[in-house]
Amino acid sequence: MSDGNRASARCWADIDLAALERNVRLIRASLPAHISYVAVVKADAYGHGLPQIAGRLVHAGVDLFAVANLAEAMALRETGTDWPVLLLSPLLPGEDRRAAERGFAATVSSAGEADRLNAAGQAAGQPVTVHLKIDTGMGRLGVWHEEVTALWERIGRLPHLRLAGVFTHFASPDEDAAFTTEQRQRFLAALARCPGLDPAALLIHADNSAGLETIEGAGPFNAVRVGLLQFGILPRAGSLLASVRTEPVLSFHARVGLVKRLPAGASVSYGRTHTLRRDSTVAILTAGYGDGVPRAVSNRAQVLVRGQRCPVLGRVTMDQTVVDVTDVPGVEVNDEAVLVGRQGGGAISLAEFSQWAGTIPWETLCAITKRVPRFYHGGLGF
Repeated sequence: MSDGNRASARCWADIDLAALERNVRLIRASLPAHISYVAVVKADAYGHGLPQIAGRLVHAGVDLFAVANLAEAMALRETGTDWPVLLLSPLLPGEDRRAAERGFAATVSSAGEADRLNAAGQAAGQPVTVHLKIDTGMGRLGVWHEEVTALWERIGRLPHLRLAGVFTHFASPDEDAAFTTEQRQRFLAALARCPGLDPAALLIHADNSAGLETIEGAGPFNAVRVGLLQFGILPRAGSLLASVRTEPVLSFHARVGLVKRLPAGASVSYGRTHTLRRDSTVAILTAGYGDGVPRAVSNRAQVLVRGQRCPVLGRVTMDQTVVDVTDVPGVEVNDEAVLVGRQGGGAISLAEFSQWAGTIPWETLCAITKRVPRFYHGGLGF
């Protein structure tokens, strides 16, 4: 959407495309030169908007995209990009043929998937590109690392599959460095169980944004999957990746819809979970959990109004959030409130907001609903 519509928006997200491109270039500069950049853009590019984000990532020079499923891959193609696409989640039986026809790379975790995709490639008249996934401790997708040889050999025998990569997924790279190291060693041992594996002919990847803290420049690794970090969000506070100095791409805003006085002793919102201790001025913001302000931040979060932090009072409702502006002079209807981002000299990070919600930044971004318009700036003409 254009900036001109922002004035009429009740709540909105600002997306800085120039910041996104700066982040990608900083991340690339921090990696060994031989590492390919897999841009993860699943869940509508983490809530930032797939068409605009994908276009800017192409301009920034990423090597390929990764999405969750076939529908996301098709949406990515509709943006006009013909960059390679890796499907990270399993394909359902009815999706194999369409994935084969469109040339998407599929993740293979089992013999059954390999056989189905081989049949789809035969029917489509072209081989299906696949990445073999190895389970080294995530317990989700992938063939168990001690049992990889049989699936590796099966893929090699199937004429309508083209193996392009081998990868794993770390379970706790932002919380458990010791187990991440163990998973990395399990992955390397699993690769050694694959007869004739040539790392130079395949993408070998294990690291996501959090895993980059422990990436090993030597050895077979030649690709990384970057999601959260390219949007300027560190996987955890105090991260070693802070030295990369990425910047947030998204900020989240709402309007003041009403300003009113309430006496001491009055209760606020559903369930009467907050009672005013003083005569107060409250502002009713035009955003609630229907927009992506989680109910879990009730009585916990703060927002910026006129550059000052104002506490959320009572429960967040579907369409409104009540905040205390008693100590902020001159607050008026239509003033801008910042839930995530900067205003004046104040700032509220996505990590802080997520902590109030008892969740992680990934979920906070994905929770900003479609009823919230996204406004893009920092275009290629900046």
